[in-house]
Amino acid sequence: MLTVTDQARQKILALRADESNADELALWLEVTGVAGTEYVYDLYFEALAKAGPEDAIAHHDDLSVVVPADSIEQLRGATLGVSRDLLNPGMTVTNPNRPPSPASPTITRRPPADLSGDVAQRVVQVLEAQINPSIASHGGHAELVAVEDGTAYLRLSGGCQGCGMATVTLSQGIEVAIRESVPEITAVTDVTDHASGANPYYEAAKK
Repeated sequence: MLTVTDQARQKILALRADESNADELALWLEVTGVAGTEYVYDLYFEALAKAGPEDAIAHHDDLSVVVPADSIEQLRGATLGVSRDLLNPGMTVTNPNRPPSPASPTITRRPPADLSGDVAQRVVQVLEAQINPSIASHGGHAELVAVEDGTAYLRLSGGCQGCGMATVTLSQGIEVAIRESVPEITAVTDVTDHASGANPYYEAAKK
């Protein structure tokens, strides 16, 4: 149901290798909401053993990818690849599926947010109402550090700090949701100290 390009598989395996229990981990990919006409995704490493009987598991050589049961239909036929954009590196999800009409209450799991405040306040509201409830499922949390010249600076903590998939979570999920809800924001930058902790994956050259 999900295609993983060879480039993406190699990149994911390289990131996973930095985790202490790499052999037990699968890549989890799920739909966490909707931004405009596109789905918003979260990608993270979690133990393969935690997959339930209704979750979809795809094996790509030495990489297992788990799609939670409630994201299977939204991701059917999608491709996980690597971006060719040098200005926005990372992985991409090419998905032939589109969300139904936003009017349906079953489409997004986002709580409503009051976005009437200033830019920083609206970014905080997006994080608290849309982002943190999603990434909290694997121990993650995102907080706003500053807003300057159209850039929102975020710090990731909990399960996202030092996680090899943090940049993907940022670009595929958090940035999409913020820019959709707060058009004044044109870029989102991660200022997390991912080098701290037991299993850091960032090196200075990668920042």
